[in-house]
Amino acid sequence: MSRIVVIGAGVGGLAAAIRLTSAGHEVEVHERAERPGGKLASYERDGFRFDTGPSLLTLPQVFSDLGLALPLVELDPVVRHFFPDGTVLDSSSDHAAFVDRIGHALGASAAADWEHFWRRAARIWRASWRSVLHHPVTPATLAALSWRLPDLAAIAPGRTLRDLGYHYFRDPRLRMLLDRYATYTGTDPRRAPAALAAIPYAELTFGGWYLPGGLSTLTEAMIARCRARLLLNSEVTEIVAEAGRAKGVRLSSGDFVPADVVVSDVDALTLYRDLLPTPSRLPALTSRSLAGFVILLALRGETPKLAHHNVFFPPYYDAEFDAIFGSPAHRARPADHPAIFITRATDPAVHPPGTEAWFLLVNAPRHGHAWSALDWRRPGLADAYADHILALLARQGLEVRDRVLFRETRTPADLATATSTPGGAIYGTTGTLLRPPNRGPLPNLYLVGGSVHPGGGLPLVTLSAEIAATQIGPA
Repeated sequence: MSRIVVIGAGVGGLAAAIRLTSAGHEVEVHERAERPGGKLASYERDGFRFDTGPSLLTLPQVFSDLGLALPLVELDPVVRHFFPDGTVLDSSSDHAAFVDRIGHALGASAAADWEHFWRRAARIWRASWRSVLHHPVTPATLAALSWRLPDLAAIAPGRTLRDLGYHYFRDPRLRMLLDRYATYTGTDPRRAPAALAAIPYAELTFGGWYLPGGLSTLTEAMIARCRARLLLNSEVTEIVAEAGRAKGVRLSSGDFVPADVVVSDVDALTLYRDLLPTPSRLPALTSRSLAGFVILLALRGETPKLAHHNVFFPPYYDAEFDAIFGSPAHRARPADHPAIFITRATDPAVHPPGTEAWFLLVNAPRHGHAWSALDWRRPGLADAYADHILALLARQGLEVRDRVLFRETRTPADLATATSTPGGAIYGTTGTLLRPPNRGPLPNLYLVGGSVHPGGGLPLVTLSAEIAATQIGPA
């Protein structure tokens, strides 16, 4: 039996602790915050409860494999899309139904294009699931992939998601819909790899799901399943190494906690910059990855035109990416007209009768990053941008400003403070498909979470824990 210290009680850290305790190890989890869950958090006020992190659960089989019995509610539509020309399109996990909806909303040629694309997306998904998502990134696994020529052809290294959209879709609205999935990994669709077409395939094949009471209740289910010792308000400030191995961790209190194995669930940039300074690894962790600006709205009345998940697309999507990611000539800035994502749960457990609780998200540049230098703590900025977003919604036919009971904002700076994520990057600071491996530079150091392989989002973070636990092995 090994003594294992897990740094961070986010979803990745808790999933690793569940697997490692089940394998017979003695596990201790140290979390700097006063509550576990990391980005999977919630906020409560006046009878309202908001998820402030992930709002959609996909790939439910990943959580079943972890031994969690979750009271999942399937969503239909998975997402309601509002396009600039007034077209509304509901996505569905029923493929035939979704193709029919595309035909009614966008025309028969668009439905045929989607069918053509879907066959390619299925190939990308199968290649990703078989060759990438369950396996560590090593020269051997990459070499093995190169020998699977059908998998390699499906994933199309060197092509972008935008390339794929233009190849398959004649209708710009379908290209816009596909572009959105690049933001699921914090990237620009014009630079994101074509392999990300696996994301819409997974979402629309295995469905989008909701947990009664909000997705943050997943944390409670994981803690109930976990037999590790969990210490809150216990910040790790250093991984102590000796003779080329991790010997344990140092806490902010000055205490040393010995360990045979260390598992890190902090952002890879924070790990290699602060906890285990490794300058050689930092350049690969400085790519441009987006953050998010959030408005929590408590509203009177109901909004029947909205589904559970909704996206309002802007007239010119590229302007959003130009603003958020910047360029050599222009620093990143908040977009003038970003896509607006609204989660509106009808669950009576999250709002009083006759009201609604909205989680409203727009993509945003990271706080204080070198390529943006944007200070989200600047007095008045958050409120002014919230006013601007609500005015944009009103121009798109959704006026709610006269229904507001209260509103709260969450900026990238707030997320950075709450979760120790540099700049408030939602999906990790790397923002690329090829992320840091799950095995660290020390033979007994392992990495989990959204900043490392296989990526961000609840299911992939959970898979990162599976990969690390498999590498560690049983007691």
